[in-house]
Amino acid sequence: MAERLKRSGLVGELSAEFAGTMVLILFGCGVVAQVVAGGALTDPAGGLGDHDSIAWAWGLGVTLGVYVAARLSGAHINPAVTVALAVFKGFPWKKVAPYAVAQTAGAFVAALLVRWNYSEALAAADPGHTIKTQGVFSTLPANGNTNLPVYEWGAFRDQIIGTAILMLLVLAVTDLFNTPPGANLAPFVIGLIVVAIGMAWGTNAGYAINPARDFGPRLASFLTGYGGAWRDQYGNLYFWVPIAGPLIGAVVGGAFYKFFVGRYLPTAEPEPPGRMPVPEE
Repeated sequence: MAERLKRSGLVGELSAEFAGTMVLILFGCGVVAQVVAGGALTDPAGGLGDHDSIAWAWGLGVTLGVYVAARLSGAHINPAVTVALAVFKGFPWKKVAPYAVAQTAGAFVAALLVRWNYSEALAAADPGHTIKTQGVFSTLPANGNTNLPVYEWGAFRDQIIGTAILMLLVLAVTDLFNTPPGANLAPFVIGLIVVAIGMAWGTNAGYAINPARDFGPRLASFLTGYGGAWRDQYGNLYFWVPIAGPLIGAVVGGAFYKFFVGRYLPTAEPEPPGRMPVPEE
């Protein structure tokens, strides 16, 4: 196993990040398309889902994406996580940009598949491909609701806090010197973390907490008919918020974990930098 991992090199790691992030977005954007586009065309009581189904599908998408990529790349599937692991866990900085590109590419391809598969439903629900269904692919302040006065800076604050929570908990769950889940259950627990964030921190900005998750699908939607993809419901340039906010938030969360927990844990054996803990074979 070690020899195969060595042979795979960076190409194998990037391939795994691409595939893992693609799986995440297939479930994440897929469930939003089902709820937003499908729900607009049917009886709301028809069982197509709601906020809770969206939160659960995103969390399960994270779990499944991590299981896909963990062995080869550590399953960051999020540029903000990659940056934080470089800052606090010794992940090589030279790999940060390639990982981010692979993650964004995986999200982009997955969003194109969702866009293609739901093309009829999206066209019927929103023939002009407007802000009404833009949220299928990318986040918006207050999830596009103009009745809730959240704008770019409120959403930016929200993304810093939400991603800080994510990174704090990911480090806690994957720290071999803490109490990581056994039986290879860390991906499942990380998925539950995302579900919890979605249920508790989803109102102000749609809990992107992942630059690749937002930018890749946003670009895919722009190239397939959503001309206003870079702006919010007020016409303000918004795409930068779910990129900059998570990048800052992940570093804040990592610093919080290191200062309040990590520095007090025993360090008898080195931890593999930037990798999910997996059982030895």
